[in-house]
Amino acid sequence: MRRFRDTDLDELLASARDRRPNGVLEPFKAYLNARFTETQGQVSGSRLFQEIHERGDRGSRQVVRKHLAALRAGTAEPVRADIPSPRKIASWIMRSRETLTESQDKRLLEVRLACPDITRACDLARAFADLVRHRRGFLLLEWIRQAEQDAPKPMRRFAGSLRQDLDAVTAGLTLPWSSGVVEGHVNRVKTLRRAMYGRASFELLRTASSSSHDLHGTDQPAGRSHAWSCRRSLNLDPFGVGDF
Repeated sequence: MRRFRDTDLDELLASARDRRPNGVLEPFKAYLNARFTETQGQVSGSRLFQEIHERGDRGSRQVVRKHLAALRAGTAEPVRADIPSPRKIASWIMRSRETLTESQDKRLLEVRLACPDITRACDLARAFADLVRHRRGFLLLEWIRQAEQDAPKPMRRFAGSLRQDLDAVTAGLTLPWSSGVVEGHVNRVKTLRRAMYGRASFELLRTASSSSHDLHGTDQPAGRSHAWSCRRSLNLDPFGVGDF
């Protein structure tokens, strides 16, 4: 925010124009450089634009010509390494290895070899996922000890937070029962209540009152069904439990 506040508008627009073409063309720079080398520079920008357009490029012809001119002048930036994003690496780690494609498994192996911290984090994360999937809570304390010993700092903090509530976490990783259903209903009720804000009126009160009266009537069986449906439609009985 400070950058946008303290920078002149013309400078911001110029920097945006400079950044965008590079990002659009980045996936195709390696191909353009290889074609430039193959033809010893004797290739037109229009031809290269057509070739990468057939391969999925959605940039403009001018961007390609600009990069070709930089290649001829010897001022082109080197092609950036294709480094996967942290989110993508995390998704590879948390998924079971059997669900990864061959290329994803290979890329993850390359990342692990390049960074020992990621290697250790990957091993611990998969071990913890195994505890969760197979309810092996009896192994939790040993996992915490390993994480506190040589894991990256964020994972050590996570292990410390588990130790603070060890009994509850162990029970959650061991027992088949869960409060997830109850929490889901609570969140649903809160959502319904928020949705009703600003919508209450005398019409709603009148409908609710008549529904309550009909529910306790014994000589109008059809009225009970109608009142119940009114209550459901007005979210007065979100779980359909019956009488108030």
